Amino acid sequence: MKLFQEFKEFAVKGNMMDMAIGIIIGASFNKVIDVLVKKIFLPPLSLLTDGVNFQNRKIILKDAFSDASGVVLTDEVAIGYGALGEALLDFVIIGFTVFIVVKFMNKLRNKAQDTKDKTVVTPKDIELLSHLTELMEEQNALLKAKQ
Repeated sequence: MKLFQEFKEFAVKGNMMDMAIGIIIGASFNKVIDVLVKKIFLPPLSLLTDGVNFQNRKIILKDAFSDASGVVLTDEVAIGYGALGEALLDFVIIGFTVFIVVKFMNKLRNKAQDTKDKTVVTPKDIELLSHLTELMEEQNALLKAKQ
């Protein structure tokens, strides 16, 4: 029962919805990056290398064997290093994009937490803590003046 109660609290707090939204956006983002790499970055790279298609680049360890009628008896065994290169390019693009997004979000959060900056709305909890700090400083100044 405790596990069910914890799950209920998790779902009600909105964490589950935030996570679901993140997963859906992440899947869509993955599709965008996949198209970006395959349709935008790899064709010019292939053109620069005399039409070499990096997706199909591989080291063949054992050729496929087929009979006289063309039926494949044993499959080809190969290391697909082109697919690895494509995956690494995906990773670099995703990593850089996430870095830029996080940097932008941190900048916005820092700006919102600055109580003296009136161009953005400061969250209520930060504003209250700021006022509490100011009141404590005033109180400390008064106590020092009395001594």
